[in-house]
Amino acid sequence: MGKIKSAEELEVFKRAHVLTLNIYKISNEFPVKEKFGLISQIRRASASIATNLMEGSHRLNSKEFRQFVGIAKGSAGELKYHLFLARDLGYLSNDDYNVLRLETEEITKMLNGLANSLADTDTKH
Repeated sequence: MGKIKSAEELEVFKRAHVLTLNIYKISNEFPVKEKFGLISQIRRASASIATNLMEGSHRLNSKEFRQFVGIAKGSAGELKYHLFLARDLGYLSNDDYNVLRLETEEITKMLNGLANSLADTDTKH
């Protein structure tokens, strides 16, 4: 893997950003009573994926970056649960749930690949 100047270069960052935009749009349809509950949680978890990639890419070395990729993976896991909860509460249709869940799983796989490539970089030094 070549040197990353910023997370914005990464396909996983781009996809996480689009996922967050979609989460914001869809969560606008949730009940107003969830503004400070599930809406806030689901938006924070989705934004946290790209946020941690951005912060990690600006760290001093690949070991630090890898740590932030791990945090991003944790946020993706949190998002999966929030999507599940939103569906079961009737805030998300099954179709929206399936699309968002699949995209979150794809992003998680990409994060695994990124973490592995950063680990490989560490062992070469």
